[in-house]
Amino acid sequence: MAGEGEKYSLDGRPVHLGLGARAEVQPAFTGSMEWYKDYSMRTASDGREGRLVALYSFTEPWTVWEMHPKGDEVVLCTAGRVTLIQEVEEGERAIELDAGEYAINPAGVWHTADTDGATCVFITAGEGTEHKDRVLPPP
Repeated sequence: MAGEGEKYSLDGRPVHLGLGARAEVQPAFTGSMEWYKDYSMRTASDGREGRLVALYSFTEPWTVWEMHPKGDEVVLCTAGRVTLIQEVEEGERAIELDAGEYAINPAGVWHTADTDGATCVFITAGEGTEHKDRVLPPP
C-alpha cells in the first residue's frame, strides 16, 4: 500500500480520504488551481464522499471566497487565530477560532477568512468547489 511505513508533512503532502476507508497521499501541494484540477481528476471516482485533508498556514486575509456545493468542510484551527466569514441569508456571519477550536462551512455556503497569523487543518468535500475574487478594503 502506498505510504505504508512512511511519514509525511500534512502542509506539504495533503491526504485524500476515499471510498472503502482508504487514505491516499497526494503529490506535493503547490497551491495552484492546476493542483486542485489534477486532484479532482485523480479522485473523481470517489464523488461527493471523497475528502481532502490539508494543513495551511496563513499570515494575511484570504483574497478569494470559496464554496463547496456537495459537502461540508471542517476547519480546525491548530495555531493562532482565524475568523471565518460565511455568506448567509442574513448577511455575513463571522466565527472566530482559536487554537483547538473548529467550525463547519456548510455545503453551498460561500466563505473566506481573515487572519494575521493562523494554521488550520481543512477536511473538505471538494468536488465542484468554486472560487470568486474577494475585494479587500485598502490597508
